[in-house]
Amino acid sequence: MSSVPTDLRYAKSHEWLKPAGDGTATVGITDYAQNSLGDITYVQLPKVGAEFTAGQVFGVVESVKAASDLYLPVAGTVLEVNTALDATPETVNQDAYEAGWMLKIKLADPASVETLLNAAAYEKAIG
Repeated sequence: MSSVPTDLRYAKSHEWLKPAGDGTATVGITDYAQNSLGDITYVQLPKVGAEFTAGQVFGVVESVKAASDLYLPVAGTVLEVNTALDATPETVNQDAYEAGWMLKIKLADPASVETLLNAAAYEKAIG
């Protein structure tokens, strides 16, 4: 069974978002997503300063099974990317919610976080 932390918000496309309370948030893929992908071999992330709308592709994750687009759950501007994933993409498999984070963003609209699924709703969606 995949872990679903209760302090995060989730997109149906299996990305998670952790609001920081200051108009920023951290984004990554869920434990369910990394488990479904298998061994991750490459993560392509955008440049700092890139702007995205909600649901827009922000990167790609490749695994031994497939390549999958990554979708930003809410609109925002990239403040930081996890450059450690360039050398060790398998970190996403090992620790999807902490060391395997992908982006830190400035939220275009902090209230948009409320449109995402809570942990219970996400668990039901992947049920």
